[in-house]
Amino acid sequence: MDPGGKCKLKLFLFGPRQVTHNYLRGINRYLVVYVLFYFVLFTHASPAKSCDKNCLSGKCINGSCVCDRGWVGDQCQHCQGRFKLTEPSGYLTDGPINYKYKTKCTWLIEGYPNAVLRLRFNHFATECSWDHMYVYDGDSIYAPLVAVFSGLIVPEIRGNETVPEVETTSGYALLHFFSDAAYNLTGFEIFYSINSCPNNCSGHGKCTTGNSIASRVYCECDKYWKGEACDIPYCRNNCGSPDHGYCDLTGEKLCVCNDSWQGPDCSLTVPSTESFWVLPSVKPFGTSLARASHKAVVQEKVMWVWPHPEHTELNPSSSTQDDIYMFGGKLEAGSGNVTDELWVFNVPSRTWQRRSPVVGPPAQAQIYAVEGHSAHCALLDSGEAIMVVIFGYSPIYSYVSNVQEYNLKSNTWLVPETKGAVPQGGYGHSSTYDSASGSVYVHGGYKALPANKYGLVDDLYRYEVNTRTFILRESGFPRYLHSAGLLSGTLLVFGGNTHNDTSLSNGAKCFSADFLAYDIACDEWKLLPKPDLHRDVNRFGHSAVVSNGSMYVFGGFSSVLLNDVLVYRPPMCQAFLTEEGCVKAGLGVRCIWNRGRCLPWETAKKLLPLITVDERCYRFSDCASCTANTNGCQWCDDKKCISASSNCTSVSPPNVRNFTLCPVRNEQVCSKLANCKSCSLNPNCQWDQNQSECHALPAQQCSEGWSQVGEACLRINSSRESYDNAQHYCKNLNGNIASLTTTKQVDYVLEELKKLQQQDKQLSPWVGLRKINVSYWGWEDMTPFTNSSLRWLPGEPSDSGFCAYLEEPQVSGLRANPCTATAHGLICEKAAGKRQTDTHPCSLHTNCANCTSQAMECMWCGSAQRCVDSTAYVISFPYGQCLEWQTSDCLAQNCSGLRTCSQCLEQPECGWCGDPSSTGRGLCMEGSYRGPMKRPAKQGQQSQSQDMSLEPGICPKDKGYEWAFIHCPACQCNGHSTCVNGSVCEQCRNLTTGPHCQTCMPGYHGDPTNGGKCQACKCNGHANVCQVLNGKCFCTTKGIKGDQCQLCDSENRYLGNPLRGTCYYNLLIDYQFTFSLIQEDDHHYTAINFMASPEQNLDMSINASNNFNLNITWSVGSTAGTISGEEVPIVSKTNIKEYRDSFSCEKFTFRSNPNITFYVYVSNFSCCFLSLLLVAAVVWKIKQTCWASRRREQLMRERQQMASRPFASVAVALDIRGENTDFLFSFQGPPKPIAMEPCSGGKAAVLTVLMCLPSGPSGLPPPGQSGLIVASALIDVSQQKPTDFKDKSQALKNRKALPPAHQGTCV
Repeated sequence: MDPGGKCKLKLFLFGPRQVTHNYLRGINRYLVVYVLFYFVLFTHASPAKSCDKNCLSGKCINGSCVCDRGWVGDQCQHCQGRFKLTEPSGYLTDGPINYKYKTKCTWLIEGYPNAVLRLRFNHFATECSWDHMYVYDGDSIYAPLVAVFSGLIVPEIRGNETVPEVETTSGYALLHFFSDAAYNLTGFEIFYSINSCPNNCSGHGKCTTGNSIASRVYCECDKYWKGEACDIPYCRNNCGSPDHGYCDLTGEKLCVCNDSWQGPDCSLTVPSTESFWVLPSVKPFGTSLARASHKAVVQEKVMWVWPHPEHTELNPSSSTQDDIYMFGGKLEAGSGNVTDELWVFNVPSRTWQRRSPVVGPPAQAQIYAVEGHSAHCALLDSGEAIMVVIFGYSPIYSYVSNVQEYNLKSNTWLVPETKGAVPQGGYGHSSTYDSASGSVYVHGGYKALPANKYGLVDDLYRYEVNTRTFILRESGFPRYLHSAGLLSGTLLVFGGNTHNDTSLSNGAKCFSADFLAYDIACDEWKLLPKPDLHRDVNRFGHSAVVSNGSMYVFGGFSSVLLNDVLVYRPPMCQAFLTEEGCVKAGLGVRCIWNRGRCLPWETAKKLLPLITVDERCYRFSDCASCTANTNGCQWCDDKKCISASSNCTSVSPPNVRNFTLCPVRNEQVCSKLANCKSCSLNPNCQWDQNQSECHALPAQQCSEGWSQVGEACLRINSSRESYDNAQHYCKNLNGNIASLTTTKQVDYVLEELKKLQQQDKQLSPWVGLRKINVSYWGWEDMTPFTNSSLRWLPGEPSDSGFCAYLEEPQVSGLRANPCTATAHGLICEKAAGKRQTDTHPCSLHTNCANCTSQAMECMWCGSAQRCVDSTAYVISFPYGQCLEWQTSDCLAQNCSGLRTCSQCLEQPECGWCGDPSSTGRGLCMEGSYRGPMKRPAKQGQQSQSQDMSLEPGICPKDKGYEWAFIHCPACQCNGHSTCVNGSVCEQCRNLTTGPHCQTCMPGYHGDPTNGGKCQACKCNGHANVCQVLNGKCFCTTKGIKGDQCQLCDSENRYLGNPLRGTCYYNLLIDYQFTFSLIQEDDHHYTAINFMASPEQNLDMSINASNNFNLNITWSVGSTAGTISGEEVPIVSKTNIKEYRDSFSCEKFTFRSNPNITFYVYVSNFSCCFLSLLLVAAVVWKIKQTCWASRRREQLMRERQQMASRPFASVAVALDIRGENTDFLFSFQGPPKPIAMEPCSGGKAAVLTVLMCLPSGPSGLPPPGQSGLIVASALIDVSQQKPTDFKDKSQALKNRKALPPAHQGTCV
């Protein structure tokens, strides 16, 4: 471009000319520059391989997404790690789609000291009670916990209720999210801002900054709005001034109503025909008094609330006169310690006193230490005052279905036997005592259900205290941790946790504001309008009391602990002036018109007639529940519950309408017991460990055909079977072949065999005794054989026998036999049905390993250091107190047990202190973003968040240590290498390998992480490699096992001593052995050895799918698998695929020297079998017998022959009117066939005969049966004469030429 800015084009034309050497050199220089420039340009311009999907939080490199820190997934779409946010405002989310299973994400928002951070949850959807978001007011989980979000956080009415907002004041906010391995929902989007007005002043004010520089912003509210966020309306409609009331602007800005008006805006008359809710501005002093799972009672117009807010479990109580009684609950000290303590609070003196009651009769009564129960004081007809404790959960006995009674005067406990419906107890139900009827109304709860399930229920029980009778009703509104009160003949139920199984709940919210009413007179449930207040009032874990005609709801939990009071005032019957209006008073109130006045239902004391239909009765499955409910049902003989107005189909015995006439149903009682411990308390019940259910104990412990002998059931069978078939027979009967280890069992078997012998039935049955190795015999139940009660016959056991049978019962004589041989008879055993009491309750386990050893029965919570029953996890941590749970793969009990930085930062309570070597070594410890933290020694390990203090000296920066809390240091070589380019391990030392030097080299084992050491594998020469972490050897010879290849697999017939030699498979003569390398560890095998001791001429055949090496030796008197006894080589072959040979008795003198043993070594087949996964077979046989494979071929031919025969019908006439009954009952000579059907080829035929069944002493068949059966068999007719064949069968000769006979069959 020239100075004038115009572009000039210069054209060079090249023609023939003479060039010099210097000129060519210059041209070459320009060509090189040009080529280099072209490659640079081409490389830069050519597009890289693109990704199939967008990388949402990462970059696309070579066709795959490389995620930013803290993000995982094929599109980098899931959070998994820690994040630090420092902007004044922003968003945080789990990702654009549903969060993944087992997610752990942590966000640290850093402001300036003491700044106010606000979090707005614009969207939040997780699995209720299982997936939680924790919000801490600080830079660690040891800071105050201000909120726990779970479930669906969605405003009920758009524009009326506020989006949840959380505030922190420390200048930091730490958010931690955890999800389990079940359901994953859409997740969350959270907006945060520093030093902003709450909820943007709700659109009813403006955000204003204070005068001083350090002051915070605040809302200036518009007229008729108040509150920190300008979200509370006041003096609506100007309080109806001047007729109804006026607006008081001097104090709380409330409506002050005139005497004849009431309501938030003075719009309702006194008394009123309408109900309304009020949200009083009065609160306890300070937000620290907010609480959930507390209890409240009213005593002389004062509401008493306890316990301490840290004690987040239900401690029910009841009051009488000047005393308030409190029983049970969870103690604050200790891990999940549920108590049975009884305390009494005296109101006038305001003092507590502990009672020490005694257990009344019966003496065996069990007093349950429970939580989540309820209690009421009641006055019996006899004048005695008692406290009734309803249901609850016990960590020892699971969900309790019993009622417990405490006599206030005699200071005694009693667990009475109740009548009526069989109740199913649970946790977190509501209960209300009606003193007029002496009944307690119990609704809902979280309970154990049949088939090892658990969840919410909608049961409503009416428990009559005087008669101790339960009456059952279902509400259709399952929930727990709700509240209930009794007003105007109506049971009012508010709030609660309504989330059941996520797959069934359709996204139900954890926190409910449902308002339900149960009309006691009409036995009817109704859904009332939810509270029409200016904000969301969803909650659970709250309390409710009734006083002066109103219901007061206090506290609870709605992601944050609440300390507000909600007041419900129902319509008043006195306000209805007409009979029609009184009878139809409305929802939530029951009024009775009497003598021109409208009176409350309690005053009238009348019950309206019950309305029942069959549909209400069908759901009851037992007599007691059918007849002890409010539906007017009757129990019919055909085990069906129908309406009392309907007719039963059966007439004998008569139908039952009174539960007192129902038979005792142990099945129903036992099915309500939720764990082994509670099941064992009932003598009529037994615990099924496999199904985790409690069943009624049968009258007979052993089923039909079995005999109970001690704690076992025995069964003797007379069939002829091999040992393996005998074992399969017993397993099909849910038993095993009998291990006769007790004298009682041996005596019973011998006596039964003698009885059979007297009946000319000689049995020699298999027993569960096998040869384990060369000199050891053991029972199937793994107990050793002692040769005491049962003894070997002289000369036994023989070397050829590996299984034992009982040959001579008179002398208790055992004989050994090959397991493939047939014995006449077998003995089976199985455990008698008995109560099992050996299951350890989950709550008694004190560490993760013991807790998770019981399969899926128990769950371990590391943050709470508690083991809980899997059926009770939700109720054990109803407010998300457990940060993470395990059922296997236990984590370290504390941070110091985590060995790598990545493992350390996965746990929200931990940080990493890197040592000065900068090689990845360090120490994981409890800490925060600012540095490590330490708990004072006197505190012990009571809680994760108690009084942790910052201790930067534990990881001193001035000495070169580096504290990491958000991300790990770049160099992570576990102390075995230094880094180049900041993060790449240069050269792994100390026998380590891997990108981070994190594993041992092949042939070595150990944990080299964080400076750990590797050591050589110890495999006794039978393996080259071992498992990297635990050192378990991968043995190369099949049949050798053990962590150090020190044992022979004797259970599978491998004999020898690998410590001094090797292991051999002990071959039986005339036996085919087949093995295949298809298991996970089989690719390590490179050799297999065999041994056999023949007694006559021997043929051997070995073949494989691919080449192998073969060595055969023999010796006299040597011990298998040891170096004693010199082995003489016979055959040595390499790289062969099959081998056949014969060994004659003339050469090896089998008969004169019975101790000759042949050894066969097959090796070097690993590559072939590993790659192809094919099968190799080794076969030993005797010439005089047929191979098992040929026998199978013969059976197949026989089936084909039978299928090829012609089909025809044969008429058979039997004349039994005469005296000649030989044909039916006394055959003379061989049976005569009724048909002979030739098969194709003419070599075989199907012979059919009539056979007579045993008829017993009477000589007559059973009624309805002929006593005859048709039997068929395949016979060989190749040796018969054609004339005989035609004469006997009347069949035509086959005109086709007969096919040649098959060679090698055993027919």
